[in-house]
Amino acid sequence: MNKYTRQRIILNLINKYEIETQEELADYLLNQGIDITQATISRDIKELRLVKVLTTTGKYKYAAMDSSYEGVHQRLSNIFRSSVLSVEPAENIIVIKTLPGAAQVCASAVDNFKIQGIIGTIAGDDTIFIAVKNINIMDSVLTSIHNFLK
Repeated sequence: MNKYTRQRIILNLINKYEIETQEELADYLLNQGIDITQATISRDIKELRLVKVLTTTGKYKYAAMDSSYEGVHQRLSNIFRSSVLSVEPAENIIVIKTLPGAAQVCASAVDNFKIQGIIGTIAGDDTIFIAVKNINIMDSVLTSIHNFLK
């Protein structure tokens, strides 16, 4: 089975069931006839950008970050707002400095914001590089980023 088929099945499973752990996900996959290692599940979770979210029953479950799951967008916005130290343009790249260790989650927040004109983000420990499609829309992208900081 190829990776994309397996990942589609994982997305279907987490939408259908409240799956709390990687082991539980492995069991569901095994019931589907997919024998998978923990390392592969871990990679799939990372590639699919799955996050753990609180359910109405007070437990945590896997959910797709791009889903409209209540609270994920707001949590990312709060982290972004409290972690960004500076935002500077450089030609068609925006450089964001964050608190140490916060760049990756802040880059994930930028991706989640779906700002028109951003074609990609790269994050280190405390720095994010954002590629803007065209220098002519740089002001619009910067305004959008600054609005998320308010």
